[in-house]
Amino acid sequence: MPTPLPRRFAWASRNFRIQTAATVVSGLGNAGAPIATAFAVLGNGGTTAEVGYVTAARLLPTVLLLVVGGTLADRLPRHRIMVAANLFSAAAQAVLAVLVLAGNVQLWQLLVLSAAGGAGYALYSPAAGGMIMQAVPQEHAARAFSAFRMGQNASQIGGAALGGALTAAFGPGWVLALDALCFLVAAALRVFLEPESAPAPSGGSMLRDLREGWREFSSRRWLWVIVAQFAVLVACINAVESVYGPAVADQRLGGASAWGLAMSAYGVGLVVTGLLMARWRPRRILLVGNWGVFLFGVPALALALEAPLPLLIAAMFLSGVGVTVFAVNWMIALQQEVPEEMFSRVTAYDELGSYSLAPVGTALAGPAAAALGLSGALWACAALCLLLSAAVLVDPQVRRLSRGEPRRSTPDAPVPAPEPAPAP
Repeated sequence: MPTPLPRRFAWASRNFRIQTAATVVSGLGNAGAPIATAFAVLGNGGTTAEVGYVTAARLLPTVLLLVVGGTLADRLPRHRIMVAANLFSAAAQAVLAVLVLAGNVQLWQLLVLSAAGGAGYALYSPAAGGMIMQAVPQEHAARAFSAFRMGQNASQIGGAALGGALTAAFGPGWVLALDALCFLVAAALRVFLEPESAPAPSGGSMLRDLREGWREFSSRRWLWVIVAQFAVLVACINAVESVYGPAVADQRLGGASAWGLAMSAYGVGLVVTGLLMARWRPRRILLVGNWGVFLFGVPALALALEAPLPLLIAAMFLSGVGVTVFAVNWMIALQQEVPEEMFSRVTAYDELGSYSLAPVGTALAGPAAAALGLSGALWACAALCLLLSAAVLVDPQVRRLSRGEPRRSTPDAPVPAPEPAPAP
């Protein structure tokens, strides 16, 4: 008979613990894989534009298949979908690792296998989002989501540092092989998720499920306003982290190990802020969350200013702080406002909108750098992040959405102003 958890951890259900552990394991490999992929392209004589094309090849099937993944995850057992997606991603990364280790990998091979990884993520992510929200009691949401984000983000620290160091010392192929192994271990862990956490199968068609999910998503203005903001933000951030950052690191900061160190600082910011968010219960959850979004553009600003490595590391740390402040409050808002049977579909539409411009942004990152100069492209990214962070606060629902009981009534009703309450 398993030993019960101490009372203060009673909110951490078995499914929550397994899903968090599996997320940490797969995140360890995923944090290093983008660094390895970028330097695999550059090390094979590729250009900055080709790094953008490979990144876009991963994002395009993600965008196209997310709503399919969300609909399946609200119809089928979520844990089975995650296991299958992890195994598929492991196979894709293993083949890519073998090709890179063999030498002279072709651009088309990088494109095809990156696309396969994006397809695996599109099937996995909505199921994972629904699973973790379903596994958490709403009264403990801040603590649970902060713990989940800390575990997820801690793997960014080790994964990015290890990925950068292994890429510099042994080449990118071994980092991709590690990613494949991490996917296999994560799949093995998720086999033990309890199936009763899966939603009941839908009796309607997939098309009807898609329409229902869209109505649930589009009827909440605060939701689609922020997702529209993130469509541009994610395109800019991906261009900076996947294309411009590695290019600047290769030119003047010392290569893959320096960029891995900067990405690790980003991970430290994510984890440290998770400790704060476990205790902080701000009343206006989206208003506070969006203050964190203002920090997203700081790394682009540091790179544009040709800051030395220590300042770039500080900028990446601040960006990590902002991501966790937003992410925890966003997860609380979704769990509080969205019906449980819609979790995966709404999560899918959320990610679909957020990633919709990412393939275009990364594909155009190289041409933009050629037209504006690398510094000009970085200035443009930094300015867009700042302007969008300010623009979204014009919407009153974003400013006023408050922590409280779940709203299951008419979604179009304006979000009421919160009653006076003690300062958070």
